[in-house]
Amino acid sequence: MTQFFHMNDDPGAHQPETKAIMRWLEEIRFTASASLHGGALVANYPWDGTENKKKYYYGCPDDETFKYMASIYSRSHHNMSLSEEFPGGITNGAYWYPIYGGMQDWNYLHAGCFELTLEISDDKWPNASELPTLFEYNKMSMLNLVASLVKTGIHGRIFSSDEGKPLSASIAIKGLNSTIHARETLADYHRLLVPGGKYEVIATMPGYKSRSTSIMLGEEAMTVDFVMDPVITPINSFLQRGWSCSLPGPHLEVFFILVLVLVSVFLCFLLKRRVVLNYPKQRQAKRSVLGV
Repeated sequence: MTQFFHMNDDPGAHQPETKAIMRWLEEIRFTASASLHGGALVANYPWDGTENKKKYYYGCPDDETFKYMASIYSRSHHNMSLSEEFPGGITNGAYWYPIYGGMQDWNYLHAGCFELTLEISDDKWPNASELPTLFEYNKMSMLNLVASLVKTGIHGRIFSSDEGKPLSASIAIKGLNSTIHARETLADYHRLLVPGGKYEVIATMPGYKSRSTSIMLGEEAMTVDFVMDPVITPINSFLQRGWSCSLPGPHLEVFFILVLVLVSVFLCFLLKRRVVLNYPKQRQAKRSVLGV
């Protein structure tokens, strides 16, 4: 499925390798990725297609960040940035030629993973003897791209204020229609952003009050942690107050069974006590009758 059209929506029709990659991206919160191609010399970024299937520049919400990433790769390359076909050695995919159902757009759209498509050779099928040279031409580009992911953007962790437990909350930037999620286990996140800008970071989580903060991002990465307050249940709501114990389903059933057992035992105790207290009076009345 793309952001524009329903394509290959039947999971059973996907190839095993495709399904494995999709599961992998859903299980692990990757910050960024890249796929290596041949046939051109350029760093390509989303979107790869347009909503009317025509060829023109169609940027995604994080267009500036993607251009920043692509430029780091291109400028660090042996000669990619000198391209006459692609200014600066980078291009928007839809502006170059539209495609749909590709991994680049899917990663960004469904996994919050910023992916570049790196065309690293004008020769579609280079000879094996050329591979060492291609590696040397791209080595610094790959290293600098990876380093930039750590050195820029914002990262942090998200916790609840009542119990201090980690929260797999969503992180959004005001004005950008793109959301990433903190990991479930450690509640850590890393959000790529262009250095030198002012941003409002917003954390949201069902059952918790949203939190936001404004930052001025410098050339280095910034730590932005959040502590989120749970939504308070209204005191005048008896039902909501009664359920505030937040017992999971199986524990709730056991709780009700225990209550019923305790009530039954208490009633039996009362009935037994009533019989014991009344017994001497019955005996007293019987003796009086016999005495007459």
